[in-house]
Amino acid sequence: MRPRTTKRLACALALATLAGCGHSPPTRYFSLDAVPPSAPLATAKASMAPVQLGAVRVPASLDRPEIVAQDARYQVSVRDDDHWAAPFAQMIRRTLAQDLLARLPPGSFVLPGAPAPTGARGIVVTVLDLRANANGQMTFEGSWTLTAGEQATTVMTQEVSLTEPLSSSDSTAIAAALSRVLGQLADRIAAALAAQR
Repeated sequence: MRPRTTKRLACALALATLAGCGHSPPTRYFSLDAVPPSAPLATAKASMAPVQLGAVRVPASLDRPEIVAQDARYQVSVRDDDHWAAPFAQMIRRTLAQDLLARLPPGSFVLPGAPAPTGARGIVVTVLDLRANANGQMTFEGSWTLTAGEQATTVMTQEVSLTEPLSSSDSTAIAAALSRVLGQLADRIAAALAAQR
């Protein structure tokens, strides 16, 4: 092979490689949004001891920048081009806090990270499983715990199993369904706190 032909082939190969790199899809970023209560709540005018959302614990397999979907039994897909806009557990905590703020009596919910008044109770949410599956459902399995006192003594723990339909397998639909699931969770927590107060 002639040296000139070899150089031309090398240049063509380099240009093809660069062109291939230039066409990778852009990364898309998704957030979660608060949703209104599913029904009017009796807590709106009630008085309630202050409560603060503390930790939200998420499995390591889900607590990652990429959106994760369940393709089949035992098989998940990590969407390299679709990312959460913030660390996943922090985004769940922020969205759930917004949901609870809209559902609990004025002045009774202390924002996460804010100084809490003496005697404020705490809420810890534990996510056991959270999956967007091929059957067209978002499923949440987990629990929430109410604590009180300086030693964070457990007052109440409730296990929760929630589902929401997925309009498609797209990441936008996953974010929307998860937002609605967190709204359901906030409904459950607000109703239990109203009954417990």
